[in-house]
Amino acid sequence: MRFRIFTEPQQGATYDDVLAVAQATERLGFDAFFRSDHYQVMGDGDGLPGPTDAWTTLAGLARETKRIRLGTLVSSVTYRPPGILAIQVAQVDQMSGGRVELGLGTGWFEQEHLAYGIPFPAKRFGMLEEQLEVITGLWNTPVGDRYNFAGEHYTLIDSPALPKPTQARVPVIVGGGGAKRTPKLAARFATEFNLPFPDFADIAGKFDGVRAACEAIDRDPAELTYSAALIAVGGHDEAEFARRAAAVGREPAELRAHGLAGTASEIVDRLGALADSGVECVYLQVMDLSDLDHLEFLATEVVPQLR
Repeated sequence: MRFRIFTEPQQGATYDDVLAVAQATERLGFDAFFRSDHYQVMGDGDGLPGPTDAWTTLAGLARETKRIRLGTLVSSVTYRPPGILAIQVAQVDQMSGGRVELGLGTGWFEQEHLAYGIPFPAKRFGMLEEQLEVITGLWNTPVGDRYNFAGEHYTLIDSPALPKPTQARVPVIVGGGGAKRTPKLAARFATEFNLPFPDFADIAGKFDGVRAACEAIDRDPAELTYSAALIAVGGHDEAEFARRAAAVGREPAELRAHGLAGTASEIVDRLGALADSGVECVYLQVMDLSDLDHLEFLATEVVPQLR
């Protein structure tokens, strides 16, 4: 099982805050640092000092880290045209020496679109399908050839399809709980299928749906990585766990029911059950970016027991 740190900087973080977490992620041996791609705080709080752009942030981290993989969980198709996003991701991949991954989704938070003047169409799944086709098509076009695409949402004419990423294939993450369309998209385009904050009882069945979609197009289901993103809040004892739960505005019982929470042994037991359900990679959502001791707790008390 691989372990990645997943952050939500729109809740209130500077670039330096994010950098400190990313460098701790690397120092402590985690596989990757991922961040959300949002522009407005959710729930209570003022979000100060304001949002940081996901791909601008990752470009900085690409130059200030050496080993960890870097990506979004997930970028929204409403924010950037696919041609621009393909250029951004390819450039950050070059800047990192080939360590970037792209998570892409439909987007859902209408208020941030209203706040920053970003169009928010009622129907966005078709945009996601076309963006996945365009982005991968641009990257896969041989140097010297041209790429063309005519869809309902996007048209590209005689594109030089440059620049190319450093990686031969940038990992693409598709996720969600949809029963039909999402598994089909993952089977066509993804290297990883992710379940964000799933009900534990649903995980195995959701993965089976993706495997069936792969088999329907003669793709080996084992080519995909199967992952889940879950909030992680832990402590050496109950008092430390309760303090950390309060710091992120969550109740201990609720965290235990829906996340990776409690003492180290409780979290390890939950992760073992996730592995039995087919989870190969876990995104540990950490909400308090000032608590680097929490990362060290997860790295030293939890992760070694699952490797």
